[in-house]
Amino acid sequence: MLVSETSTRLHALPELSVVYHDETLLVLDKPSGLLSVPGKGPDKQDCLSERARAHFPQARVVHRLDMGTSGLMLMALDATSQRQLNDTFAKRAVYKYYEAIVSGVPDNGDADGDGWSLIDLPISIDWPRRPLRTINQLQGKRSLTRWKQLKAHGDYSHLALEPLTGRSHQLRVHLQAIGHPIWGDALYAPAEVVQGAPRLLLHACKLGIAHPQSGQQMAFVSDSGFERFTPA
Repeated sequence: MLVSETSTRLHALPELSVVYHDETLLVLDKPSGLLSVPGKGPDKQDCLSERARAHFPQARVVHRLDMGTSGLMLMALDATSQRQLNDTFAKRAVYKYYEAIVSGVPDNGDADGDGWSLIDLPISIDWPRRPLRTINQLQGKRSLTRWKQLKAHGDYSHLALEPLTGRSHQLRVHLQAIGHPIWGDALYAPAEVVQGAPRLLLHACKLGIAHPQSGQQMAFVSDSGFERFTPA
């Protein structure tokens, strides 16, 4: 799906960054280290959805980002819009673009004319170590990720990523599987790659979707800031 980027103005509320909102749609910029929804236990109740409801009581969850992942997350502001948006995500009619800092320099010898390569590896739950995921050629669900080199720095690279499917931990598992785990990834990277960054260096930069009420194609943008990254 092709989208044209539209400029959005970031509004700062206490403990909440709002990229866009109207009567049916809310787009937020989630910081790394914050849960998307409440977890189990009293120490895991602070999350983006609860912070949103403090300002928008009718806000409803549509999708999630991993706790360590930062960037764009969308919520609905009424039940009808939530159903429509859930259906849109289920049909994969959403454009999602991420950026990441990964270990090493991936080989993009099979890239297309625009520089994009494809990872096509099936993912399943790693039952002995759940909630981790793993590549499983027999029982995994087909999972597709496009990636493109933005800049290589020798021992690490700045990549653009487009998940074409929506498996849990997909980007993190796929990059580990090709030998280039994401910096700061405590679940899938070796210790030296985890310790080289203060957080998981994965950011949801662009989100394109049809408005649930008008059907108008909308695109939202959030800067990763990764071009300024230097290893610890």
